[in-house]
Amino acid sequence: MARRGQRPSQASASRPRFYGRHAVLAALANPNRTVRKIWGTRDALSALDLPPVLPIVYADVADLGRMVPGDAPHQGLVAEVEPLEDVWLGDLFEQGAGDRRPLVVLDQVTDPHNVGAILRSAAAFDALGIVTQDRHAPPESGALARAASGTLESVPWARVVNLARALDEIAEAGYWRVGLTGHVETTLADAIGATKVALVMGAEGEGMRPNTEAHCDELAKLPISPKVESLNVSNATAIALYAIATRPAPDQ
Repeated sequence: MARRGQRPSQASASRPRFYGRHAVLAALANPNRTVRKIWGTRDALSALDLPPVLPIVYADVADLGRMVPGDAPHQGLVAEVEPLEDVWLGDLFEQGAGDRRPLVVLDQVTDPHNVGAILRSAAAFDALGIVTQDRHAPPESGALARAASGTLESVPWARVVNLARALDEIAEAGYWRVGLTGHVETTLADAIGATKVALVMGAEGEGMRPNTEAHCDELAKLPISPKVESLNVSNATAIALYAIATRPAPDQ
């Protein structure tokens, strides 16, 4: 299959700094990730099996605290890394051929903590990957990597130039595009069926844009209590992925 949906290169972007044990250890273990430098306390670094060519700087807790935003918990480790290589949408389709793993499509979800939590849920429920529009999604960062708890390294993330065009390609690849929203009567359980699903989630607060809704095959809602107006996008994604993962098999 031809490679489509390439995201703009991040080659010129500054190198992010990851912090916290999960994020740093996952980056070190990922053969596709280049770690350029690592700072840490003696206790934290002594517990790691680091390659001899990796530059290491011993630092105290206060010094590390000045390298991370606010009071972010660094757990004694900070690493400077290169952004991961581009992921092509067509490559995701090839990886998902022959199975029913869902895709998660995010429409202008910009909060790195939400995207990190969504990556974690995508890993937990074996999603094929996530798809975002490059200009309206957070870059790789320490906050995102920490929220993802290591799953930034394991869940493919395709950044595309045009989300509507990407949704057309997703439909051509055999996915049923279900947009989650609160203004319809159809529930998610009635919308997902037995086919491959691309779960489309809207931005924090605003929800999906009208053009994104128009590129969904069906719109559905989670049957939540009227006591709550809506759920955070990362919580809603986790619940929806659970519903997709636990639906009956096609022959049942």
